[in-house]
Amino acid sequence: MARDFEQLFAHADWFKPDLKRDWVRYRNDDNPSGVCWFVAAESDNPVLSVIIPTADADRGGYFVKLMQSLTQQDMQDFELIVIKGDKRQGRGINIAIAKAKGKYVLTVDDDSSLPDSQTFSKMIQAMDEHADIGMAGGNNTVPDWATPFVKRVMIQVPRRSWQPVSEIVDSDLAEHPCLIMRADLFREVGGENEVIPRGLDPYLRQVFREAGARVVVLPNIIYHHLPPETWSGLLGQMYRNGYQAAYANIHSPEWVIETPAEHGEFTLRVPLWKRVLRYPWRMLKSLFKGHWLWVICQICYAWGFLRGWLKEK
Repeated sequence: MARDFEQLFAHADWFKPDLKRDWVRYRNDDNPSGVCWFVAAESDNPVLSVIIPTADADRGGYFVKLMQSLTQQDMQDFELIVIKGDKRQGRGINIAIAKAKGKYVLTVDDDSSLPDSQTFSKMIQAMDEHADIGMAGGNNTVPDWATPFVKRVMIQVPRRSWQPVSEIVDSDLAEHPCLIMRADLFREVGGENEVIPRGLDPYLRQVFREAGARVVVLPNIIYHHLPPETWSGLLGQMYRNGYQAAYANIHSPEWVIETPAEHGEFTLRVPLWKRVLRYPWRMLKSLFKGHWLWVICQICYAWGFLRGWLKEK
């Protein structure tokens, strides 16, 4: 039976969560913030715990739409844990999962869209049938209803969208916006890295692989995770990403992992000097492809990286 999450949200009480998470390998207890909203499952032992970190429980209206899509899932025996206001996404997810009872945990970004009502049941089935999979993501596709600007960004900017896979594929494109994991294994590997401000996805994928688990993208799992809808929002995001990347390269280079734009094997760590040298070549290739929007984004990213590097050094 479907549950009216929008109505539950309208009458929800936000409360301070329990910060106990002794299993976390890299904790950050500086200025903890945030409140938690919990919706219990239909059973005492749910298969799935859905985790949604959010800054404001709004995200320009996407959050409420996401709540509505949860009511359309054909599998309703899941608990929902929303963590609001924690500036460190990794810490927020850890805090939420410390409360989770599910065999599997599924992270969903507050601005993600789940157009398929069978998303949860399909992902659970895949995890049940393939014990070697520790973490599985879906396929981020361009929705028909997106604006022309958003569609162009998703097509030109790597990792913003890709052609859906037709079979289970080992991939570094399994990402937080729609990501199912084995809860016990998540805790076993130490959970999210709360220290780093950027690079949560690459770090988590790697520790799962080091634990001997596969990291994959599943067929028939579609979601939409859109970029900012305006030039100012997009370029501001790219600038912040560059700034945070510089911070990570200076303060935690051991956690800086390559982020490929394709499925399959990749070089785990590429030296900074090599990444800097290949930068103009990649820009040139993008120009030849006519991806001028991506070139502009890369310039903003580089400017943010330079500013961050000079300040942190």
